[in-house]
Amino acid sequence: MRLILASNSPRRRQLLTDLGLRYDVRLQEVDESFPAELQRAAVAEYLAAHKASAYRADLQPDEVLLTADTIVCLDEQVLNKPVDEEDAVRMLTLLQGRAHDVYTGVCLLTGAGQQVVFSDQTRVHFRPLTEAEIRHYVQHYRPLDKAGAYGAQDWIGLVAVTRLEGSYFNVMGLPVHRVWEELQRLGGNWLLGA
Repeated sequence: MRLILASNSPRRRQLLTDLGLRYDVRLQEVDESFPAELQRAAVAEYLAAHKASAYRADLQPDEVLLTADTIVCLDEQVLNKPVDEEDAVRMLTLLQGRAHDVYTGVCLLTGAGQQVVFSDQTRVHFRPLTEAEIRHYVQHYRPLDKAGAYGAQDWIGLVAVTRLEGSYFNVMGLPVHRVWEELQRLGGNWLLGA
């Protein structure tokens, strides 16, 4: 079985590499809008499955496609990727001094048509931040490609995250412990050098 990662995220690539998996990357543009009535984990799972459906016709019988989407939820409000720097500042201003939830939805789709969709949740606590700290982060780290306008592995994670309840790697964009479990259920030899 060959693992195909359908993501341009360097964090997801690094996590799969760190997990010891061999994989190829396949990319195409996919619309990331979702139905307004969906909430929280359902949004992340919907987006992951929606991305996978765009690749379905091109999958070979020996391939397993992995797609993922991470969202940040403050109460019931979904904070996806910011549209510009001011939107990033707005999001971080909402998050500072509060706890929020990060959901990553994952879809594993085999070339034979078997599909597994799941999500993982992590509660993230931010300390209060000044406007200067928020603007410094946005200007120097440009988090426009990140849900909620931040990366826990970046400067903001070092200075703002006071506590996590759940998987740190889920906040980075991939709940690797769950991915590993689901790949084992699908069968195959996934480890490099094995």
